[in-house]
Amino acid sequence: MAVPDKGDMAPDFELQQDGGRTFRLSDLRGKPVVLYFYPKDDTSTCTAQAIEFSARKGEFDALGIPVIGLSPDTLKSHDKFRAKHDLAIDLLADPEKKVVQDYGVWTEKSMYGRTYMGVERSTFLIAPDGRVAEVWRKVRLKGHLDAVLRAARALAAPGT
Repeated sequence: MAVPDKGDMAPDFELQQDGGRTFRLSDLRGKPVVLYFYPKDDTSTCTAQAIEFSARKGEFDALGIPVIGLSPDTLKSHDKFRAKHDLAIDLLADPEKKVVQDYGVWTEKSMYGRTYMGVERSTFLIAPDGRVAEVWRKVRLKGHLDAVLRAARALAAPGT
């Protein structure tokens, strides 16, 4: 499967989410979706990102746009992460790493001279028709949420 880029159909998937519910991307067809991929629960940058998305969830809710976080962590890990940091966003578990591979965010990384496979912090804004409207790869947190909100507002209210 090719890595989805702007204008491509977002790969559909079904995963378990925190709270034990089943999530299907296609169930949200007809509304925009923010899908962000992060490496690991309860690490400093991932925690900061989840807290920032949670703090600004109301702005996305006002646009009718759900925010979904996804990592290879387990549901048990997600439940602890959500409770510890009082997170307001939904978290999906991809322990088999199928979705992270389908979206091309399972990549070779390097730290302290050692290479390993891991999740490249990335965000996809998916349009109501299921196409990728925007992609941010190798995300740095500073200013990222503002950029996602600007694009979300433009998508939610085209021509305004």
